[in-house]
Amino acid sequence: MSQPPATPYPPPARGSHPARVLLTVVAVVLALCGGGTAVAWYALRDEVAEVVEATGTRVVAPETLAGRPKVTDPELQRLADQTVRQMRSTVRDGNSTVAAFYGDPDTGDLVMVAAAAGLLADPERELDRSVEGLATDLGVAAVAPVEPGPLGGAARCGDGRAQGLPLGVCVWADRGSLGLVVLFDAAGADARAEFVTIRGQVERRD
Repeated sequence: MSQPPATPYPPPARGSHPARVLLTVVAVVLALCGGGTAVAWYALRDEVAEVVEATGTRVVAPETLAGRPKVTDPELQRLADQTVRQMRSTVRDGNSTVAAFYGDPDTGDLVMVAAAAGLLADPERELDRSVEGLATDLGVAAVAPVEPGPLGGAARCGDGRAQGLPLGVCVWADRGSLGLVVLFDAAGADARAEFVTIRGQVERRD
């Protein structure tokens, strides 16, 4: 008799709000590592100015994000590390990848960022693929374009749900990066309101 596949981490006991948030975090990470938001980078042969600018793009995990401290909880750190390893295995020719959590899981004020930097030939196409994957894996709906901010490119935000907990989700793509922002126990409008600030603290251009 076949055995059910093992989950990477045992789920916490249900009941409390922090446990529910952690269950949702696990669901989000599994969705990301399942390949729905895999990134493919390509060599570019034209639009030299954009390429030069894109090669200076990198992504970082600051100590604070939109006023929230970086989470040091070992369980969440393991999940972030797992996401980074998966991104590095699927991103070709990227120069940096990042995944981190910020805020307070006990109160539900929790944000996850996951991003990769490298030369991206067709940002709109990769944005479409990411949104489609999130719609399948996290039920992200009501997705609409949003102002990407001074870093340019394109961005969209929408409402998601995992383990019964609402999510506010935003995705961005430009010539030099593709990234995801997830606000837990929140709506797409909440993510939209903080998106430009969060992206500006994660994505850098040298």
